[in-house]
Amino acid sequence: MKNNPRILTAWTYYDWANSAHALVIVSSIFPVYFSAVALNDAGGPVIDFLGVSIKNSVLFSYTISAAFLFTALLSPICTAIADYSGRKKAFMKAFCYLGAISCSLLFFFTRETTTFAVICFWLSLIGWSGSIVFYNAYLSDIATEDQYDRVSARGFSMGYAGSVLLMLLNLLVILKRDWFGNISEGLASRIAFLTVGVWWIGFAQIPLSRLPDGIRKDHQEGKNGGRSSYIFNGFRALQKVFGELKTQPLAQRFLLAFFVYNMGVQTVMYVAALFGSVELKMAGDNLIVLILLLQLVAIPGAYGFSWLSGRVGNIYALMVSIFIWIGICAGAYVVQTETQFFMLASVVGLVMGGIQSLSRSTYAKLIPATTSGTASYFSFYDVMDKFSIVLGTLLYGLIEQLTGSMRNSVLALLVLFVAGLAMLARIPSQKIYATPLPEAELS
Repeated sequence: MKNNPRILTAWTYYDWANSAHALVIVSSIFPVYFSAVALNDAGGPVIDFLGVSIKNSVLFSYTISAAFLFTALLSPICTAIADYSGRKKAFMKAFCYLGAISCSLLFFFTRETTTFAVICFWLSLIGWSGSIVFYNAYLSDIATEDQYDRVSARGFSMGYAGSVLLMLLNLLVILKRDWFGNISEGLASRIAFLTVGVWWIGFAQIPLSRLPDGIRKDHQEGKNGGRSSYIFNGFRALQKVFGELKTQPLAQRFLLAFFVYNMGVQTVMYVAALFGSVELKMAGDNLIVLILLLQLVAIPGAYGFSWLSGRVGNIYALMVSIFIWIGICAGAYVVQTETQFFMLASVVGLVMGGIQSLSRSTYAKLIPATTSGTASYFSFYDVMDKFSIVLGTLLYGLIEQLTGSMRNSVLALLVLFVAGLAMLARIPSQKIYATPLPEAELS
């Protein structure tokens, strides 16, 4: 039964569980720690990684690119097998555990173990991004279409709130180290990496225990296939979904537009802390406060754009968001002071949650409502998401490497947003009004 309040609440708790990785590991404490620890013997930023000399900030961007490229290639295969075998939740659990355990191993990150830490960071990104595709695919399974925007926004808001809560606890340990036996700042940061893994696995048990299992298609078809048949028929299911997508022109147009503008969105989110550190020489404490501000402002932003979509339609709401992103990139190119950067970050937070939650719910509305292969459908969304992150961060790092300035990279992102805006304009914006759920079902 869709719109079951217990299941909807459980689903949002996976956002609560895994978003700490995006905040602590990708956006705040880990990047600051990485830039301070991943140094050569002379204390410079150019380090040796697997026999290649590379600047640490560029290696950070390239590691993200490599992780999401790997996931983009792997997820369509996994989702097709999951849809056919009815093991969507099992795949989600496997990727979740891979990411959380790899994240916990970052506790051992020191200058001497930089290569090991980069590999663990890479694996944690694979686990995080791999689990998200199965998590997203549950949206159309557990909610009716009129609730997509609201439930999606609620999930992202739960993620922002949960990640901020754990972040504050980690900051307490880092800033009040004397309360915890006068531990070093480095150890306090590494404890934060460990807590993210424990938090992730712990709260993930709520959705993993309540979300429904899929229906095995071999049972539906009266067959008893083994593992090899799951793989073979999984590929057939993926081919079938790909064929169905060819008959969905609006979904195709949206995926292409999403791919382009998401390159800008995700890259800004992944490199914002590094931009402040490198271009504005901001202190680590200020950078962490900045990232916290982003998360807190994103909560009303997600709900605000959900409300806007109900008034003007998803596509127009997304276009408003992207227009603001264009202004953000223009501002980032000329920003000079920390105060200006904080003001810019506040605007980023407002549109960050909105564009993410609306993108997910818009795609859910555009795919066939009766399909039983939701994971396979969302794998195409996930591929666009991951390849956009790969190309966005790769482009950002490459331009920085060639020109020596992150500001030039920001201009490239501005062009991407303009192109994405033009592509979205080719899609009709339909309003789908939500039927209010009782307050008891929203708690």
